[in-house]
Amino acid sequence: MINGIWLGMILIGFVFAAVNGRMDAFTAAVFDGAKSGVTVSFGLISVLVFWMGMMRVAEDAGLLKKIAKVLGPVVSFLFPDVPKGHPAIGYILTNMSANLLGLGNAATPMGIKAMQELQTLNPDKETATPAMCTLLALNTASITLIPATLIAIRLNYGSSDPAAIVGTTLAATAVATLAAIAADRLCRRLAMLRRPPGPPAARSGNAARGSTPLPYSSLKG
Repeated sequence: MINGIWLGMILIGFVFAAVNGRMDAFTAAVFDGAKSGVTVSFGLISVLVFWMGMMRVAEDAGLLKKIAKVLGPVVSFLFPDVPKGHPAIGYILTNMSANLLGLGNAATPMGIKAMQELQTLNPDKETATPAMCTLLALNTASITLIPATLIAIRLNYGSSDPAAIVGTTLAATAVATLAAIAADRLCRRLAMLRRPPGPPAARSGNAARGSTPLPYSSLKG
């Protein structure tokens, strides 16, 4: 999908440049963009390698385990339908830790692994569960203590104070995360209210086995 969007934008730019006789400007913009992309990438590599190395040191030192213990109750509250000790919990905690440091590139693989593990708990493989929606919302909003990637970009472009955005980024991501959690709780509550009541025997059986996660699609209609 993303590749198609980019291809469409490139083709539209090519057509407009050809119609207006600006192929020279189009060609120059293509090469300048490629040059800027490489320059920015090299600038980001150093920062990302540093913070990912710090995460590895923190992991070897046991700091991540302590962070996991602190965040454990929070994760249990946010993901009540994920059993304790399930592999998805570990990936979720790692994803949240990377996002706290602003390492989106490092958080993405852990988020994908968490989704794959959550899919094993999904009774309807064609519909996302509340836990999967919660993870997506948190990963998108993602409260950030140290926006390492943004700092690297500002540093690469010669900012006199690249870390000046730390406070505003923290405030913005905190508000976004609270809004995401509130929306997630609201959707879960509405889904539970609209859940069709079953026979008493079925309800008691579900209570004994643990309730099946209710997809957000139940809000339709």
